[in-house]
Amino acid sequence: MEREQALQLLKTHVKNENMIKHCLASEAVMRALAPRLGGDPELWGLAGLLHDIDVELTAGDPARHTREAVSLLRAQGLPEDLIEAVRLHNEAAHPGEKRSGVYHRALAAAETVTGLITATALVYPDRKLASVKSSSVIKRMKDKRFAASVDRGIILECEAIGLKLEEFVDLSLAAMRGISGTLGL
Repeated sequence: MEREQALQLLKTHVKNENMIKHCLASEAVMRALAPRLGGDPELWGLAGLLHDIDVELTAGDPARHTREAVSLLRAQGLPEDLIEAVRLHNEAAHPGEKRSGVYHRALAAAETVTGLITATALVYPDRKLASVKSSSVIKRMKDKRFAASVDRGIILECEAIGLKLEEFVDLSLAAMRGISGTLGL
């Protein structure tokens, strides 16, 4: 599937502009992670872009989110490893199953860190990613009250795939800055 087709598919199922921006940010981070971790940037980017394709269909219910995505993505003929990464980025919908592969953990960590980075940018006076320092993101990560819904444990899965937190945040922030105009940040 070409990237533009994937974007149109996402927009068919997701109408919330902020959710679309989250998916675009996740795509950017996954594209940046792929070469560093031996993945295919196109395939990893598609996983980032499409990972929340069923969020509105499932009303964001953690017990159901990603279950509908599997059917939608299979119907498009996407590779099983992409579908599995999307499926397991939300372990809550699949009791007893755990992410284990680099691709799976990268997607979960990438899509989660985008929320922390975005929240950090939004507390800056100019609300711009250009002003955000990696050290600020890491500092805010330690404050559990800041962006309380962001699961720090999932972000820390970066360490299980061979990236120190600082490196992961640097890479993720740089990737998001690359599309800051699209993100409105």
